Amino acid sequence: MVTVNSELIVPSSPTPQVPAHLVDSTRRYVESGLRGAANTIRAYAGDWQRFTTWCQLHQLDSLPAPVEALAGFLTELADAGKKVATIQRHVAAIAKAHELAGLDSPTADKKIKVLLKGIAREKKTRIKQAAAFTLATFKRTIKSIDVSTPTGLRNRALLLLGFTGAFRRSELEALNIEHLTFDEEGLVVSLDQSKTNQLGQAEEKAIFYSPDPALCPIRSLQAWLRVLDRTEGCVFVSLRKNQHLTTRRLTTKYINLIAQQYLGVGYTAHSLRASFVTVSKLNGADDSKVMNQTKHKTSAMIRRYTRLDNVRQHNSAKELGL
Repeated sequence: MVTVNSELIVPSSPTPQVPAHLVDSTRRYVESGLRGAANTIRAYAGDWQRFTTWCQLHQLDSLPAPVEALAGFLTELADAGKKVATIQRHVAAIAKAHELAGLDSPTADKKIKVLLKGIAREKKTRIKQAAAFTLATFKRTIKSIDVSTPTGLRNRALLLLGFTGAFRRSELEALNIEHLTFDEEGLVVSLDQSKTNQLGQAEEKAIFYSPDPALCPIRSLQAWLRVLDRTEGCVFVSLRKNQHLTTRRLTTKYINLIAQQYLGVGYTAHSLRASFVTVSKLNGADDSKVMNQTKHKTSAMIRRYTRLDNVRQHNSAKELGL
Protein backbone atom coordinates (compact mmCIF):
# COMPACT_ATOMS: atom_id res chain seq x y z
CA MET A 1 0.00 0.00 0.00
CA VAL A 2 0.97 3.63 -0.19
CA THR A 3 2.71 5.50 2.59
CA VAL A 4 0.57 7.80 4.71
CA ASN A 5 1.31 11.43 3.88
CA SER A 6 1.08 12.68 7.43
CA GLU A 7 3.15 15.76 6.50
CA LEU A 8 -0.08 17.18 5.12
CA ILE A 9 -1.23 17.48 8.70
CA VAL A 10 1.97 17.39 10.71
CA PRO A 11 4.98 19.53 9.69
CA SER A 12 8.20 17.64 8.91
CA SER A 13 10.22 19.96 11.14
CA PRO A 14 9.46 21.70 14.42
CA THR A 15 7.64 25.02 14.28
CA PRO A 16 6.95 27.54 17.04
CA GLN A 17 3.44 26.08 17.32
CA VAL A 18 4.51 22.40 17.46
CA PRO A 19 7.16 21.47 20.07
CA ALA A 20 9.90 19.26 18.65
CA HIS A 21 9.21 16.33 20.97
CA LEU A 22 5.57 16.17 19.81
CA VAL A 23 6.09 16.09 16.05
CA ASP A 24 6.90 12.38 15.76
CA SER A 25 4.14 11.34 18.17
CA THR A 26 1.55 13.43 16.37
CA ARG A 27 2.57 12.00 13.01
CA ARG A 28 2.27 8.44 14.39
CA TYR A 29 -1.23 9.09 15.71
CA VAL A 30 -2.32 10.57 12.36
CA GLU A 31 -0.99 7.56 10.46
CA SER A 32 -2.72 5.15 12.82
CA GLY A 33 -6.01 7.00 12.45
CA LEU A 34 -5.86 6.97 8.66
CA ARG A 35 -4.87 3.36 8.22
CA GLY A 36 -7.79 1.60 9.92
CA ALA A 37 -7.93 -2.09 10.76
CA ALA A 38 -5.03 -4.35 9.78
CA ASN A 39 -7.42 -6.84 8.17
CA THR A 40 -8.81 -4.09 5.95
CA ILE A 41 -5.32 -3.12 4.80
CA ARG A 42 -4.56 -6.72 3.83
CA ALA A 43 -7.86 -7.03 1.95
CA TYR A 44 -7.24 -3.85 -0.02
CA ALA A 45 -3.57 -4.56 -0.79
CA GLY A 46 -4.28 -7.10 -3.54
CA ASP A 47 -6.88 -4.89 -5.18
CA TRP A 48 -4.57 -1.89 -5.15
CA GLN A 49 -1.74 -3.96 -6.64
CA ARG A 50 -4.04 -5.15 -9.41
CA PHE A 51 -4.97 -1.57 -10.25
CA THR A 52 -1.37 -0.29 -10.28
CA THR A 53 -0.32 -3.18 -12.52
CA TRP A 54 -3.16 -2.38 -14.91
CA CYS A 55 -2.15 1.28 -14.98
CA GLN A 56 1.49 0.41 -15.69
CA LEU A 57 0.40 -1.85 -18.53
CA HIS A 58 -1.56 0.98 -20.12
CA GLN A 59 1.05 3.64 -19.24
CA LEU A 60 -1.30 5.54 -16.94
CA ASP A 61 -0.72 7.10 -13.54
CA SER A 62 -2.19 5.22 -10.59
CA LEU A 63 -1.54 7.83 -7.90
CA PRO A 64 -3.17 10.17 -8.45
CA ALA A 65 -5.25 8.25 -10.96
CA PRO A 66 -7.20 10.11 -13.64
CA VAL A 67 -10.90 9.41 -13.88
CA GLU A 68 -10.41 7.87 -17.33
CA ALA A 69 -7.95 5.29 -15.94
CA LEU A 70 -10.31 4.24 -13.18
CA ALA A 71 -13.24 4.03 -15.59
CA GLY A 72 -11.28 1.81 -17.94
CA PHE A 73 -10.11 -0.45 -15.12
CA LEU A 74 -13.62 -0.88 -13.70
CA THR A 75 -15.05 -1.53 -17.15
CA GLU A 76 -12.49 -4.26 -17.73
CA LEU A 77 -13.41 -5.87 -14.39
CA ALA A 78 -17.09 -5.78 -15.34
CA ASP A 79 -16.47 -7.22 -18.81
CA ALA A 80 -14.39 -9.99 -17.21
CA GLY A 81 -17.46 -11.09 -15.24
CA LYS A 82 -16.39 -9.83 -11.82
CA LYS A 83 -19.18 -9.52 -9.27
CA VAL A 84 -20.51 -6.13 -8.26
CA ALA A 85 -19.21 -6.65 -4.72
CA THR A 86 -15.71 -7.38 -6.07
CA ILE A 87 -15.75 -4.23 -8.20
CA GLN A 88 -16.97 -2.15 -5.25
CA ARG A 89 -14.15 -3.52 -3.12
CA HIS A 90 -11.59 -2.43 -5.73
CA VAL A 91 -13.12 1.06 -5.72
CA ALA A 92 -12.82 1.20 -1.93
CA ALA A 93 -9.17 0.12 -2.08
CA ILE A 94 -8.33 2.79 -4.66
CA ALA A 95 -10.13 5.44 -2.62
CA LYS A 96 -8.22 4.39 0.49
CA ALA A 97 -4.88 4.59 -1.31
CA HIS A 98 -5.59 8.17 -2.38
CA GLU A 99 -6.79 9.07 1.12
CA LEU A 100 -3.59 7.75 2.69
CA ALA A 101 -1.56 9.77 0.20
CA GLY A 102 -3.55 12.93 0.90
CA LEU A 103 -4.83 13.09 -2.69
CA ASP A 104 -8.26 13.62 -4.21
CA SER A 105 -9.70 10.30 -5.33
CA PRO A 106 -11.22 9.72 -8.78
CA THR A 107 -13.75 7.45 -7.08
CA ALA A 108 -15.63 10.56 -5.94
CA ASP A 109 -16.19 11.72 -9.52
CA LYS A 110 -19.81 11.73 -10.71
CA LYS A 111 -18.82 9.86 -13.88
CA ILE A 112 -17.53 6.95 -11.79
CA LYS A 113 -20.69 6.87 -9.70
CA VAL A 114 -22.81 6.70 -12.86
CA LEU A 115 -20.56 3.97 -14.27
CA LEU A 116 -20.89 1.87 -11.11
CA LYS A 117 -24.65 2.31 -11.14
CA GLY A 118 -24.77 1.14 -14.74
CA ILE A 119 -22.58 -1.89 -14.03
CA ALA A 120 -24.79 -2.88 -11.12
CA ARG A 121 -27.94 -2.43 -13.21
CA GLU A 122 -26.65 -4.58 -16.06
CA LYS A 123 -25.47 -7.31 -13.79
CA LYS A 124 -28.67 -7.12 -11.71
CA THR A 125 -27.04 -8.86 -8.78
CA ARG A 126 -27.46 -8.48 -5.07
CA ILE A 127 -24.47 -8.47 -2.74
CA LYS A 128 -24.22 -12.07 -1.67
CA GLN A 129 -24.80 -12.57 2.03
CA ALA A 130 -23.87 -15.53 4.16
CA ALA A 131 -26.83 -17.86 4.56
CA ALA A 132 -28.44 -18.40 7.95
CA PHE A 133 -29.42 -21.78 9.35
CA THR A 134 -32.34 -22.75 11.57
CA LEU A 135 -31.81 -23.54 15.23
CA ALA A 136 -33.08 -27.09 14.71
CA THR A 137 -30.54 -27.67 11.95
CA PHE A 138 -27.74 -26.27 14.08
CA LYS A 139 -28.65 -28.49 17.03
CA ARG A 140 -28.60 -31.60 14.84
CA THR A 141 -25.26 -30.56 13.39
CA ILE A 142 -23.65 -30.05 16.80
CA LYS A 143 -24.94 -33.35 18.16
CA SER A 144 -23.59 -35.18 15.13
CA ILE A 145 -19.99 -34.12 15.82
CA ASP A 146 -17.71 -36.92 17.01
CA VAL A 147 -16.22 -35.50 20.22
CA SER A 148 -14.09 -38.55 20.99
CA THR A 149 -11.15 -36.79 19.31
CA PRO A 150 -9.43 -33.45 19.99
CA THR A 151 -10.49 -32.27 16.53
CA GLY A 152 -14.14 -32.92 17.31
CA LEU A 153 -13.90 -31.19 20.70
CA ARG A 154 -12.25 -28.17 19.14
CA ASN A 155 -14.72 -27.89 16.28
CA ARG A 156 -17.77 -28.27 18.53
CA ALA A 157 -16.47 -25.53 20.83
CA LEU A 158 -15.66 -23.30 17.86
CA LEU A 159 -19.11 -23.58 16.28
CA LEU A 160 -21.02 -23.19 19.54
CA LEU A 161 -18.97 -20.22 20.69
CA GLY A 162 -19.11 -18.62 17.24
CA PHE A 163 -22.91 -18.88 17.17
CA THR A 164 -23.82 -17.97 20.76
CA GLY A 165 -21.29 -15.13 20.85
CA ALA A 166 -22.08 -13.82 17.35
CA PHE A 167 -18.36 -13.75 16.68
CA ARG A 168 -16.65 -12.70 13.51
CA ARG A 169 -14.16 -15.30 12.31
CA SER A 170 -11.34 -12.77 12.79
CA GLU A 171 -12.36 -12.53 16.45
CA LEU A 172 -12.34 -16.31 16.83
CA GLU A 173 -8.88 -16.41 15.25
CA ALA A 174 -7.53 -13.76 17.65
CA LEU A 175 -9.14 -15.23 20.78
CA ASN A 176 -6.76 -16.01 23.64
CA ILE A 177 -7.34 -17.94 26.87
CA GLU A 178 -6.59 -14.73 28.77
CA HIS A 179 -9.73 -13.23 27.22
CA LEU A 180 -11.98 -15.78 28.98
CA THR A 181 -13.51 -15.28 32.43
CA PHE A 182 -15.65 -18.14 33.80
CA ASP A 183 -17.95 -17.92 36.81
CA GLU A 184 -21.16 -19.56 38.03
CA GLU A 185 -23.29 -17.37 35.77
CA GLY A 186 -21.42 -18.27 32.62
CA LEU A 187 -18.56 -16.85 30.58
CA VAL A 188 -17.50 -13.32 29.69
CA VAL A 189 -15.23 -12.90 26.66
CA SER A 190 -13.21 -9.68 26.52
CA LEU A 191 -12.21 -8.47 23.08
CA ASP A 192 -9.08 -6.36 22.74
CA GLN A 193 -9.98 -5.26 19.23
CA SER A 194 -12.52 -5.99 16.51
CA LYS A 195 -13.77 -4.61 13.19
CA THR A 196 -15.99 -2.10 15.00
CA ASN A 197 -13.62 -1.66 17.94
CA GLN A 198 -10.37 -0.55 16.33
CA LEU A 199 -9.40 1.70 19.23
CA GLY A 200 -9.09 -1.22 21.64
CA GLN A 201 -11.82 -0.03 23.99
CA ALA A 202 -13.27 -2.54 26.46
CA GLU A 203 -15.75 -4.78 24.65
CA GLU A 204 -17.30 -7.89 26.15
CA LYS A 205 -19.57 -10.72 25.08
CA ALA A 206 -21.59 -12.84 27.51
CA ILE A 207 -22.02 -16.59 26.98
CA PHE A 208 -24.55 -18.57 29.01
CA TYR A 209 -24.92 -22.20 30.06
CA SER A 210 -27.28 -24.43 28.11
CA PRO A 211 -29.38 -27.03 29.98
CA ASP A 212 -28.29 -29.61 27.41
CA PRO A 213 -24.57 -30.40 27.99
CA ALA A 214 -24.17 -31.52 24.38
CA LEU A 215 -25.26 -28.05 23.19
CA CYS A 216 -23.64 -25.99 25.93
CA PRO A 217 -21.02 -23.56 24.58
CA ILE A 218 -19.37 -23.16 27.98
CA ARG A 219 -19.02 -26.85 28.81
CA SER A 220 -17.86 -27.52 25.24
CA LEU A 221 -15.22 -24.81 25.47
CA GLN A 222 -14.04 -26.07 28.87
CA ALA A 223 -13.71 -29.59 27.47
CA TRP A 224 -11.49 -28.24 24.68
CA LEU A 225 -9.43 -26.15 27.11
CA ARG A 226 -8.71 -29.28 29.16
CA VAL A 227 -7.21 -30.78 26.00
CA LEU A 228 -5.09 -27.65 25.49
CA ASP A 229 -3.90 -27.94 29.09
CA ARG A 230 -2.46 -24.45 29.42
CA THR A 231 -3.51 -21.11 30.86
CA GLU A 232 -2.52 -18.66 28.14
CA GLY A 233 -2.16 -18.33 24.40
CA CYS A 234 -4.53 -18.86 21.47
CA VAL A 235 -7.74 -20.79 22.10
CA PHE A 236 -8.24 -22.39 18.70
CA VAL A 237 -5.14 -24.06 17.27
CA SER A 238 -4.52 -26.44 14.41
CA LEU A 239 -3.88 -30.15 14.88
CA ARG A 240 -1.72 -32.59 12.97
CA LYS A 241 -3.23 -35.67 11.33
CA ASN A 242 -2.26 -37.76 14.36
CA GLN A 243 -4.39 -35.46 16.56
CA HIS A 244 -1.31 -33.87 18.12
CA LEU A 245 -1.74 -30.22 19.08
CA THR A 246 0.29 -27.45 17.51
CA THR A 247 0.79 -23.89 18.69
CA ARG A 248 -0.39 -22.47 15.36
CA ARG A 249 -3.46 -20.28 15.59
CA LEU A 250 -6.36 -21.33 13.35
CA THR A 251 -6.61 -18.92 10.42
CA THR A 252 -9.86 -17.28 9.33
CA LYS A 253 -9.68 -19.32 6.13
CA TYR A 254 -9.55 -22.60 8.07
CA ILE A 255 -12.31 -21.47 10.43
CA ASN A 256 -14.45 -20.92 7.36
CA LEU A 257 -13.64 -24.41 6.08
CA ILE A 258 -14.67 -25.93 9.43
CA ALA A 259 -18.03 -24.14 9.26
CA GLN A 260 -18.59 -25.40 5.71
CA GLN A 261 -17.54 -28.92 6.68
CA TYR A 262 -20.33 -29.23 9.20
CA LEU A 263 -22.97 -26.77 7.99
CA GLY A 264 -22.63 -27.37 4.24
CA VAL A 265 -21.08 -25.59 1.27
CA GLY A 266 -23.87 -23.01 1.16
CA TYR A 267 -22.74 -21.61 4.50
CA THR A 268 -19.69 -19.78 5.80
CA ALA A 269 -18.23 -18.93 9.19
CA HIS A 270 -20.16 -15.66 8.90
CA SER A 271 -23.36 -17.72 8.92
CA LEU A 272 -22.78 -18.25 12.66
CA ARG A 273 -23.08 -14.51 13.24
CA ALA A 274 -25.95 -13.99 10.78
CA SER A 275 -27.85 -16.91 12.29
CA PHE A 276 -27.44 -15.52 15.80
CA VAL A 277 -29.21 -12.35 14.66
CA THR A 278 -31.93 -14.20 12.76
CA VAL A 279 -32.70 -16.75 15.49
CA SER A 280 -32.69 -14.02 18.15
CA LYS A 281 -35.15 -11.89 16.20
CA LEU A 282 -37.44 -14.86 15.52
CA ASN A 283 -37.46 -15.54 19.25
CA GLY A 284 -38.60 -11.99 19.97
CA ALA A 285 -35.34 -10.32 21.04
CA ASP A 286 -35.33 -6.56 20.52
CA ASP A 287 -32.56 -4.86 18.61
CA SER A 288 -30.81 -3.49 21.69
CA LYS A 289 -30.33 -6.99 23.11
CA VAL A 290 -29.02 -8.30 19.81
CA MET A 291 -26.66 -5.34 19.44
CA ASN A 292 -25.32 -5.90 22.95
CA GLN A 293 -23.88 -9.19 21.69
CA THR A 294 -23.05 -8.44 18.07
CA LYS A 295 -21.69 -4.96 18.90
CA HIS A 296 -23.42 -3.47 15.89
CA LYS A 297 -23.88 0.28 16.23
CA THR A 298 -27.29 0.69 14.59
CA SER A 299 -30.59 -1.16 14.22
CA ALA A 300 -30.20 -0.77 10.46
CA MET A 301 -27.27 -3.18 10.57
CA ILE A 302 -29.36 -5.67 12.55
CA ARG A 303 -32.06 -5.55 9.86
CA ARG A 304 -29.40 -6.09 7.20
CA TYR A 305 -28.07 -9.13 9.06
CA THR A 306 -31.48 -10.69 9.70
CA ARG A 307 -32.13 -13.50 7.20
CA LEU A 308 -35.91 -13.99 6.94
CA ASP A 309 -36.18 -15.47 3.46
CA ASN A 310 -39.07 -17.80 4.30
CA VAL A 311 -42.35 -15.91 3.80
CA ARG A 312 -43.86 -17.75 6.78
CA GLN A 313 -41.19 -16.48 9.15
CA HIS A 314 -41.79 -13.32 11.17
CA ASN A 315 -45.07 -12.64 9.39
CA SER A 316 -47.88 -10.68 11.04
CA ALA A 317 -50.48 -12.57 9.00
CA LYS A 318 -50.30 -15.23 11.72
CA GLU A 319 -51.42 -12.63 14.28
CA LEU A 320 -54.65 -11.38 12.69
CA GLY A 321 -56.80 -13.20 15.18
CA LEU A 322 -59.03 -14.99 12.64
